Amino acid sequence: MQNAYNAYAAAARSAQTTASPRELEASLLIKAATRLQGVADDWTGRQTELDGALTYNRKLWTLLVSAVIKEDNPLPVEIKRGVLGLANFVFNHTFKVAAAPAPEQLGVLVSINRDLAAGLRGR
Repeated sequence: MQNAYNAYAAAARSAQTTASPRELEASLLIKAATRLQGVADDWTGRQTELDGALTYNRKLWTLLVSAVIKEDNPLPVEIKRGVLGLANFVFNHTFKVAAAPAPEQLGVLVSINRDLAAGLRGR
């Protein structure tokens, strides 16, 4: 968790003058999706990379959930519920992939991250 937090904090510091929080979140989601896709595309002998990509993604989603559940978060309740539901799916699916790794199972995590990033960017 500390590595994902450090990456998030470092990206936040370097992006403070140029990127909005939404853009930062979108960039981190794309980074996680890219790592997962890279493992799926070159599956043979990539257990260490798989573990790292799944851990990074899980930690990122943990940080996103932490931000969503803060009392001062201005998002509407419906959106908060949607993000929390998605996070629950991501966590459960991540554990399933870790228990029975298969490259085709990473696609759904990649798609969720990319779709959420696109939404954050207004696309």
